[in-house]
Amino acid sequence: MRHATEHADVPTAELDTALRGGPFHVALRAAIAARGLPLQRVQHHLSRHGVRVGVTSLSYWQQGARRPQRPESLRAVRALEEILRLPDESLIRLLTEPGGSGPTGRGPARSYRSLAAACDAGNRLGADLDWFRDGGLHTLGRHERVRIGARRELAGLESQHIVRAHRDGVDRFVAVHHGDPGCSPGAMAVHALENCRTGRVRWDHDTGVLVAELLFGTRLSSGDTFLFRYGVEDGTAGVSGEYVHRFGSPGGQYALQVGFDAAALPARCHRFTQHTPAAPRGGRQELRLSAPHHGVHLVEPRIRPGMVGIAWEWE
Repeated sequence: MRHATEHADVPTAELDTALRGGPFHVALRAAIAARGLPLQRVQHHLSRHGVRVGVTSLSYWQQGARRPQRPESLRAVRALEEILRLPDESLIRLLTEPGGSGPTGRGPARSYRSLAAACDAGNRLGADLDWFRDGGLHTLGRHERVRIGARRELAGLESQHIVRAHRDGVDRFVAVHHGDPGCSPGAMAVHALENCRTGRVRWDHDTGVLVAELLFGTRLSSGDTFLFRYGVEDGTAGVSGEYVHRFGSPGGQYALQVGFDAAALPARCHRFTQHTPAAPRGGRQELRLSAPHHGVHLVEPRIRPGMVGIAWEWE
């Protein structure tokens, strides 16, 4: 009986050791063995996450014959962390290049698990403020300005909205901010900057989500338009590698501007889109850093349900 127990503990012990020190292919092989999944089943689970990877590629990865490098492959690795019930970034971390802060020198990217958990937390916290769906407002335009500080951290953002009420009596908006991994939402500050004031604020420490009630001070009638602006001071996490915004319903124009501190400029930037947290990313387009302003931007003429964002890489 003791012999059987010791034998059962071997895969888990090997997995813990491999996740701490790598290399990647040993950790992946140990994780698959610990879960007792044949590669065909792993491939099936990946396809359910919207990621296509061949059994041969999986075999090469766990043998060390090949190393995931392409964006599609890195998305598969993040999905594997979910499928194999591993801690977020535990496999991705083992693919880090020497001297980099993440794959190809990036900060931590948001995993499928963290995005899904953040969405659930935002919905739950919004419901706590009696806010459901679109709150009676249709977005005509939205402009976000994100600031990346000298420590390469998400320092804060400003968001300007133009909305139209589609029912009578709307008098507020609930903003949702999802900080970077390791952030402290309780230490963030929300500022009402134009045509609103801050109401109740709620946060979830585990997911890094903060929601804030912005009160208009007037009740809109159906068809009325309204413009307001607010800001969030963050700066509570480590190195940032991307900013993502998720839209639950269609709307008007969306503009995202990311500005970098002159002392910490990225090597490369690109835009991307993603239909759901589990879907692969697409719509990639390289963005050129503006020399005098140290920033990049994107403009979406029409908001569609899904996610859009900007990612960057550090030297």
